[in-house]
Amino acid sequence: MLSRRSILHRSAYGIGGIALATLLRDQNLLASPEQIGPRHFDLKPKMPHGFGQAKAMISMFMQGGPSHMDLFDPKPELTKYDGKDFPGEVKYDDAAGASRECMGSPWKFKQYGQSGMDVSELLPHFSNIVDDVTLIRSMHTGVNNHGQSIYALLNGQVTGGRPTLGSWLTYGLGSENQDLPAYVALTDPRGLPVLGVDNWSNGWLPSLYQGTVIRPKEPRIPNLDAPLSLKGDAQARYLNFVQRRNKEHLEARPGEADLEARIQSFELAARMQTAAKEALDIDQESAATKKLYGIDNPAAAEFGTRCLIARRLVERGVRCVSLFTGNQTWDNHQNIRTALPAACTYVDQGAAALVVDLKQRGLLDTTIVHWGGEMGRLPVIQNRSGSKDRSTVGRDHNTYGFSMWVAGGGFKSGHIHGATDDFGHHAVKDVVNHYDYHATLLHLFGLDTKKLSYKRNGTEQVLVENPQARVVSEILA
Repeated sequence: MLSRRSILHRSAYGIGGIALATLLRDQNLLASPEQIGPRHFDLKPKMPHGFGQAKAMISMFMQGGPSHMDLFDPKPELTKYDGKDFPGEVKYDDAAGASRECMGSPWKFKQYGQSGMDVSELLPHFSNIVDDVTLIRSMHTGVNNHGQSIYALLNGQVTGGRPTLGSWLTYGLGSENQDLPAYVALTDPRGLPVLGVDNWSNGWLPSLYQGTVIRPKEPRIPNLDAPLSLKGDAQARYLNFVQRRNKEHLEARPGEADLEARIQSFELAARMQTAAKEALDIDQESAATKKLYGIDNPAAAEFGTRCLIARRLVERGVRCVSLFTGNQTWDNHQNIRTALPAACTYVDQGAAALVVDLKQRGLLDTTIVHWGGEMGRLPVIQNRSGSKDRSTVGRDHNTYGFSMWVAGGGFKSGHIHGATDDFGHHAVKDVVNHYDYHATLLHLFGLDTKKLSYKRNGTEQVLVENPQARVVSEILA
């Protein structure tokens, strides 16, 4: 016979087990019913939580910080103060090169379209599409350095290690094409963007949702062609054999999400041999289309080619495509009079053509197009170095008020939203924080910010964590 004390001591219901269970419950670490058993992840199309007009997104990320008061946000008051001290406080990032001397824009602005949108002479192609876009002049992250502001706009927080927007979209909605990656990153031949692979990271989501890099030069995807010894039936038999072995391996290890994702990636790679070569072949496009994207213009051809590839990808069901400019192309701390025009020439024609092309193909209504960087610039001169010559000066960082534009997918057309102060330093009207921007994007895709979640360590993780985040309904059609 066992005493009650012996039973408690020997059984799994001992005092230690009871105490442990209590602690786990109090810290919300007990498995809930939906956690029991392995979770399965795939890229098959999924229904959104509600109606969503947007089905795909193309983001053109201008890393470094395009100068909004020189491109999208003219400031007559700043011009009046040109050469004079700034009449207020300036939040510098680089105090060593800072000054208080105001610098009006050296470029002329003109109103375009039925919307009468003011656009700089540096963006002649953008001026042709103003009636198709929403220009947001009141963006704000408030973290005045590149890395933190990039993280804020890509993953919702100022730190790394989290899933990017593209990963969340593919996690929540899957892909309409099982023969191409759901999430693609198109990088610049001049260099990787700041933070490198963090720009298309899946964070702690299964690796299935990481962005797939398509290289900026041929071969854009290496090793698409099978070796001669494996072409045709030989490759098919080999892949079938590997698929069977992988399935057996996975069945013996249920719940291994990374293993499952890796197997699915291998299977996708095999299907891409035909689909990707076709999708990336712009020689199938007409001469008129290539001319529209500036592929006949050496200064615009590279970015225009990537914009055309982005259109071909979303046309074939890819969910999210991100285009990046080279490392800090727009970070004009100095030589802004030459560096900014060059940066604009590189992207302006391709970006505008993308909107025109999507619209004429009936794809713009369901495809969100984004153009913008992680910050703008300050209204004062930087790196004057005591000289009266302005030819080499620039502008410092400004995340407190800057511009970007969006089009399609449910955004208004020919609309200007928000405003910065008279000098372009701070957003002062209808401010759009990075978390408001994310909430608005998810809404257009039909995704609920609270329901789009991933359980990690017993806690529901979401893209939009800030309780003050709102859908910016004023910019929706």
